[in-house]
Amino acid sequence: MTEEPTRRKRAGHGDDSIYWDKSKNRYVGAVSLGYAPSGKRRRPKVTGRTKAEVRQKIRELRKELARGAKAPANYTVAQAVNDWIAQGLKGKGDTSIGTYRSLANNHVIPQLGKGRLRDLEADDVDEWLEDRAEVLATQSLRMVLAILRRSITHAQKRGRATQNVAELVELPDGQAGRPSKSLSLQQGEAVLRAKEGTWIHAYVVLSLLVGVRPEEARPLTWKHVHLAESGSGKPHVDVWRSVRRHGDTKTRKSRRSLAMPKQAALVMKAHRVRQKAECLAAGEAWTDDRLVFPTETGERRDATNVRRNFRALLREAGFEDPGVWTTRELRTSFVSLLSDHGIPIEVIARLVGHSASGTTERVYRKQLRPVISEGAEAMDDIFGNDEQRAEKAPEHG
Repeated sequence: MTEEPTRRKRAGHGDDSIYWDKSKNRYVGAVSLGYAPSGKRRRPKVTGRTKAEVRQKIRELRKELARGAKAPANYTVAQAVNDWIAQGLKGKGDTSIGTYRSLANNHVIPQLGKGRLRDLEADDVDEWLEDRAEVLATQSLRMVLAILRRSITHAQKRGRATQNVAELVELPDGQAGRPSKSLSLQQGEAVLRAKEGTWIHAYVVLSLLVGVRPEEARPLTWKHVHLAESGSGKPHVDVWRSVRRHGDTKTRKSRRSLAMPKQAALVMKAHRVRQKAECLAAGEAWTDDRLVFPTETGERRDATNVRRNFRALLREAGFEDPGVWTTRELRTSFVSLLSDHGIPIEVIARLVGHSASGTTERVYRKQLRPVISEGAEAMDDIFGNDEQRAEKAPEHG
């Protein structure tokens, strides 16, 4: 009697299956994972030239599933990074998102993006960091590593990765970075004389003589600038807002009211008179809700616009290379000049809105000098005219 050939048992519902796909010219293995909430069937697939290769890939996929992640075979590092930027940064400001996007596009995706996330190893991340350390400062290097780590964590939470290999590496030292600098007294005097009668002159005066941050000066409104014209109180500015999300200042201690030196108060008063006249000439109603340093259309200036105008002012002040200066260094100069004048670090920390003097010392270490005394009207003493200095000079009888 002839024995009939044994028929292959058909895969049951919910079983894994292997079949030949003529269009791909490969074997395909499918793993059944039930149904998604949308009702769509979940069947991740793997391919291979032989059934043995496909069986091995199915076993590996099953191991990953047992560890709680699907780790799609073709999910790349670039996809993980882009998904994190698109979904994992909700609530962040546009500036922060732009910074992450720029770093990712320039230092993560070009080097690692094409590789599959499931194939990424700690050695790959180490080699990438060593390469980036040749061109990035340590702080920037720390940020690009954080982007990779957070992108993989985001993928893990969505079942697209198992181990976060970026957590297994150590951060190497990057480049020294751009050293901060401050204006000398002579440079400060030249800056305070340049472009008088313009908004950028008033911006520089407020930043250099009061010490507000760039992100605090740009959203400043006139209702937060008190010129004490009635004779009551001292001219001061309320630094209560910034361009950060929700308008909050950098820290709780950053929300502060700062007295203005006489020179700053005079410049701000003249600036408001000019701005108010322009407003009335245009037939618009004046309110103190207007920005102190608006664009021609009344909107808030961006950092690039302010930086470009600041460098034009430096050029007029006689600086040979204005491009190496940033508006943030007006604040550095504020700290440096006060320290040179003998103001204690604890007082400077309060003025610049640091939560503790340790932050001031760490950030501005090169600008700070040992001090033992405190001055009340330091900026009037530093930049005041001869008459103001004479008022403070002791009489000799």
